[in-house]
Amino acid sequence: MSAPETLTPNLDPVFPHLNTLLTKREHPKTLCPSEVARALSNSELQDAGVSTWRELMPNLRTLCFQMRDQGEIEILQKGDVIPEEQGEVD
Repeated sequence: MSAPETLTPNLDPVFPHLNTLLTKREHPKTLCPSEVARALSNSELQDAGVSTWRELMPNLRTLCFQMRDQGEIEILQKGDVIPEEQGEVD
């Protein structure tokens, strides 16, 4: 999956880290989107057009929900799967 064109900052640098973390985690282990954002180097953050990993979080969450809607991942909150009909959660 490549970054949707509608999202800014540029999320292309995120995908290798996201894919690596998703591949390494076996069910029922989970990961937090902040783990992905924090895995980026300073140069990758710069390539994404941000200064800090926190700046990526809103767009990274949106990306995760898009991946969920495409059936690529499940999103959990407090251990429960968030159903597809439910949007993003704060």
